[in-house]
Amino acid sequence: MKSIVAPNVEEIITRKCLKQSAVAEKAGYSKQQFNDMLRGRKVIRDTDVLKIMLALEVDANELFKVVQEVGGG
Repeated sequence: MKSIVAPNVEEIITRKCLKQSAVAEKAGYSKQQFNDMLRGRKVIRDTDVLKIMLALEVDANELFKVVQEVGGG
């Protein structure tokens, strides 16, 4: 199953003009570990969510938001 959190983390990093490596360091991960999480090679656990949330200075809702497409029907 694809992570809901990873694309939201990437979007927040881009929106805030942050560097992925700086967020990784602030959250306590190596650049490679953090990249593996965002690429789905490492599972993002609940403890990871907390660290990432604090590093990005956002609340958990932003990490778990689901964007629903408006469909015609």
